[in-house]
Amino acid sequence: MQENIQLHKQDVNIREDSFLQGVKDCIPTLLGYLSIGFAAGVVGNTSGLSIIEITLMSLLIYAGSAQFIVSGMIASHGSPASIILTVFIVNLRHLLLSAALSPYFSRLAPVKTLLIGSLLTDETFGVAINKTADKDYISEKWMHGLNITAYLNWIVATLAGAFLGQWITNPEKFGLDFALPAMFIGLLVIQFVSRGKIAKDLVVAISAVVIVLGTSFFLSGSIAIIVATVIAATLGMVVEKWK
Repeated sequence: MQENIQLHKQDVNIREDSFLQGVKDCIPTLLGYLSIGFAAGVVGNTSGLSIIEITLMSLLIYAGSAQFIVSGMIASHGSPASIILTVFIVNLRHLLLSAALSPYFSRLAPVKTLLIGSLLTDETFGVAINKTADKDYISEKWMHGLNITAYLNWIVATLAGAFLGQWITNPEKFGLDFALPAMFIGLLVIQFVSRGKIAKDLVVAISAVVIVLGTSFFLSGSIAIIVATVIAATLGMVVEKWK
């Protein structure tokens, strides 16, 4: 009887760690990817980018916030150097995301972790970090299923937006310019609820807002956000460990 229970648990673990299970666990985020990706494609099209250029951005950059920034800066005739620097700064958060997940892949070779990290996004990070609540490792196959599903869905969504964007000349009219902030607000709420530490999380969130408002008086808006992120994240770590 005990052997049967152990075999059943092993079978459940194998299924939970499979590539297919990673695909299934990605499904709840696909609607967000479709809406944000579609909006990114439309905004890119209205900024004067061709379908091929938008597709290449999705394939190579694969970052919603960065693609919105690139489209906006191209529309405002920003210099290539300023666009590259801005995208680099905005995407620095991926260092933190990767660092947070790296302990769960420490058994893998560097090349394998590089493949996983290259397709990591805010959304797949959120799904993966929730999985660590009752595990001290993350399956490589499961993570590939999660990442690849999100990646392909993003490409399809941006292609659809790029193609249909020629008939949508005013994205703001449909609220598409707010799609990205709306997605991040949704992710934030989900994290608040799933963690079950709303009081501590609110302290950090309110601190971030206060820091942004305070530093914006003598710093640019983008720099103020980066400063607030670093300080609020540090405060969050302190609050998390404080009992």
